Amino acid sequence: MTKLSVNINKIATIRNARGGNEPNVVTAAIKCQEFGAQGITVHPRPDERHITYQDIADLRPIVSTEFNIEGNPIESFMKLVLDNKPEQVTLVPDSVDAITSNAGWDTIKHQDFLKEVIQEFKQNGIRTSIFLDPNPKLVEAAASSGADRIELYTEEFAVEYAKGNKKAIDIYKETALLAKEHGLGLNAGHDLSLDNIEFLIREIPQIDEVSIGHALISEALYLGLENTIQLYLRKIELAQQ
Repeated sequence: MTKLSVNINKIATIRNARGGNEPNVVTAAIKCQEFGAQGITVHPRPDERHITYQDIADLRPIVSTEFNIEGNPIESFMKLVLDNKPEQVTLVPDSVDAITSNAGWDTIKHQDFLKEVIQEFKQNGIRTSIFLDPNPKLVEAAASSGADRIELYTEEFAVEYAKGNKKAIDIYKETALLAKEHGLGLNAGHDLSLDNIEFLIREIPQIDEVSIGHALISEALYLGLENTIQLYLRKIELAQQ
């Protein structure tokens, strides 16, 4: 069954807009797990504009499901991950000023760098995933880098699906099948929502985990956090029946 990891960055964004500690990211993570989430994802940026490095330290003791830290493996990020040892680290090639993730790795061009980074994380018992555009040509290099998984960057799928173009899933399916052939686990994330999650999982049942933040927190404003998480879990379940 595909697991749901809730990205709580937006909780921190709301907190930081006002100062203080409300809403509280630790409480939010505890509640997400109580409501059925099978993982907690955070994506700290160097400027700490939402999730802070201190948040990571505060969250580590209370995440009892799976802790997934995303980010660009610059020196400060690598230290953060190694100090807190999440179950999974997802490598994302963000520029320092990126508002949100907007591209996956060129695993061919950056293979030597990725190998070095992944080796250090794996020596510390941390599962490593590479954020990847839906491009079969990049899969072999991702596998050769030593990664355990890839995370499909699903923005293009989400945009096209909203337009009614269901054929946009085809390149994702091709990439996913090739990843499995190379022994890679498969994650997916970015712009996934209650509108498109069931179709995605039905078409690519090999997905091990989806990471959802912006849409889920936005939907929770209308539907409630517990109800929204339960709706996602139900849609995933229906897709895999």
